[in-house]
Amino acid sequence: MSMLIKICGLSTEETLEAALQAGADMIGFNFVAKSPRYISLETARRLGAKVRGRARKAALLVDADDAAIGATIDALGADILQLHGKETPERVRAVASRFGLPVMKAVGVATRDDVRAIAGYRGMADHILIDAKPPKDAAYPGGHGKVFDWTILEALDPGLSFMLSGGLSPANVAEAIKRVRPWAVDVSSGVESVPGVKDVAKIRAFIAAARDAAKV
Repeated sequence: MSMLIKICGLSTEETLEAALQAGADMIGFNFVAKSPRYISLETARRLGAKVRGRARKAALLVDADDAAIGATIDALGADILQLHGKETPERVRAVASRFGLPVMKAVGVATRDDVRAIAGYRGMADHILIDAKPPKDAAYPGGHGKVFDWTILEALDPGLSFMLSGGLSPANVAEAIKRVRPWAVDVSSGVESVPGVKDVAKIRAFIAAARDAAKV
């Protein structure tokens, strides 16, 4: 299976087009109001239409109720739901059943105990995204551009395929792929010039570096 590359937190037509042209497999759109990458449903409708089947569209949501999830799906035309909050395994399963879309559960990790907790989502989520655990005082979830200790992933069941996130960038994604061997990689702040503002050159460099590393 080839490496899947996800570029998350896109909010403009220019950066979306750059990611698509560079070969991103999945585009993440952020619907967390406190995030600098937040987009409205109106923007989601406009950007989602421009993907035109060229990549999969992921809707990033945090502890959203069914009404908010439904409205987001309708606006974006989402292909996959990325649940990035404190959703329980039972809630993940309920969302998948209610909306009939694949669900990817994001889990923040900092210790081996955090990694072991991922097992509770097996069979509930279609995919697992492993991210850095946010600081305790963080206003919103996510890795906040921090790289966690990849060696703690040795506690994972070796049969689990997962998407790796957390502080990835054009400079370290090749090393991450070679050391961790994830099914997919995800980047947001690592391809930005300032928080919430994507850099076209960094997007291209990240995708190129990930593709090259995945060939080895």
